[in-house]
Amino acid sequence: MAEAKKKRDRGAWFREMKSELKKVVWPDKKTTVKNTGTVLLCSLIIGACIWVFDFAAVSLVQIILSFFGA
Repeated sequence: MAEAKKKRDRGAWFREMKSELKKVVWPDKKTTVKNTGTVLLCSLIIGACIWVFDFAAVSLVQIILSFFGA
Protein backbone atom coordinates (compact mmCIF):
# COMPACT_ATOMS: atom_id res chain seq x y z
CA MET A 1 0.00 0.00 0.00
CA ALA A 2 2.79 2.41 0.86
CA GLU A 3 4.50 1.48 -2.41
CA ALA A 4 1.45 2.53 -4.44
CA LYS A 5 1.26 5.84 -2.55
CA LYS A 6 4.94 6.52 -3.29
CA LYS A 7 4.40 5.84 -6.99
CA ARG A 8 1.36 8.12 -7.04
CA ASP A 9 3.30 10.85 -5.22
CA ARG A 10 6.24 10.47 -7.60
CA GLY A 11 3.94 10.71 -10.61
CA ALA A 12 2.25 13.80 -9.20
CA TRP A 13 5.63 15.37 -8.56
CA PHE A 14 6.70 14.85 -12.19
CA ARG A 15 3.39 16.20 -13.51
CA GLU A 16 3.72 19.31 -11.33
CA MET A 17 7.33 19.78 -12.40
CA LYS A 18 6.34 19.55 -16.07
CA SER A 19 3.57 22.11 -15.63
CA GLU A 20 5.94 24.48 -13.80
CA LEU A 21 8.58 24.16 -16.53
CA LYS A 22 5.97 25.23 -19.09
CA LYS A 23 5.60 28.52 -17.16
CA VAL A 24 9.32 29.33 -17.32
CA VAL A 25 10.30 32.19 -19.62
CA TRP A 26 13.63 31.12 -21.07
CA PRO A 27 16.09 33.88 -22.03
CA ASP A 28 16.96 34.52 -25.65
CA LYS A 29 20.45 34.03 -27.06
CA LYS A 30 21.45 37.70 -26.67
CA THR A 31 20.56 37.73 -22.97
CA THR A 32 22.31 34.41 -22.38
CA VAL A 33 25.51 35.62 -24.06
CA LYS A 34 25.40 38.91 -22.11
CA ASN A 35 24.88 37.14 -18.78
CA THR A 36 27.63 34.62 -19.56
CA GLY A 37 30.04 37.46 -20.36
CA THR A 38 29.14 39.21 -17.12
CA VAL A 39 29.76 36.05 -15.09
CA LEU A 40 33.11 35.42 -16.78
CA LEU A 41 34.24 39.02 -16.30
CA CYS A 42 33.26 39.02 -12.61
CA SER A 43 35.03 35.68 -12.12
CA LEU A 44 38.20 37.05 -13.68
CA ILE A 45 38.09 40.19 -11.54
CA ILE A 46 37.51 38.25 -8.33
CA GLY A 47 40.24 35.77 -9.28
CA ALA A 48 42.68 38.64 -9.90
CA CYS A 49 41.83 40.20 -6.52
CA ILE A 50 42.41 36.89 -4.75
CA TRP A 51 45.72 36.45 -6.60
CA VAL A 52 46.89 39.96 -5.61
CA PHE A 53 45.95 39.51 -1.96
CA ASP A 54 47.58 36.06 -1.88
CA PHE A 55 50.77 37.42 -3.44
CA ALA A 56 50.85 40.29 -0.94
CA ALA A 57 50.28 37.95 2.00
CA VAL A 58 53.01 35.54 0.90
CA SER A 59 55.42 38.42 0.34
CA LEU A 60 54.63 39.87 3.76
CA VAL A 61 55.19 36.53 5.47
CA GLN A 62 58.51 36.08 3.65
CA ILE A 63 59.64 39.56 4.69
CA ILE A 64 58.69 38.91 8.32
CA LEU A 65 60.46 35.55 8.32
CA SER A 66 63.61 37.00 6.76
CA PHE A 67 63.55 39.85 9.30
CA PHE A 68 63.59 37.39 12.21
CA GLY A 69 66.13 35.14 10.47
CA ALA A 70 63.89 32.09 10.31
